[in-house]
Amino acid sequence: MNKKYFLKTENIKPLVYGHGGGIATDMIMVEGKPINYMYREEPNDPSDSGWCFMSGYESQEYLDNPDNMAIYDLNTIANYSPDIVPFLEAPYSSAYERNEAGKFFAVEN
Repeated sequence: MNKKYFLKTENIKPLVYGHGGGIATDMIMVEGKPINYMYREEPNDPSDSGWCFMSGYESQEYLDNPDNMAIYDLNTIANYSPDIVPFLEAPYSSAYERNEAGKFFAVEN
């Protein structure tokens, strides 16, 4: 499956280094919707950050289809929503949601 990403490769800037990969849905990476929910779990391997990013518009059926998401370097994901950068060092079991004012707040995971 060939995906056409919302941001072009030449527009990706260096924002974070050495954080590994994370999962992001196509609603963010292809459709360009903002990250409205993110959570961090224990990583599966050293290159895994444990982060998962969603727009909040994904249905359960959408999330059940692995073709609707992929693993990306956290720098790439951060270029879609630079305001996630301060949270990338959060401990495992952290979760954040964007409020109506556009700011992230911690939620129970």
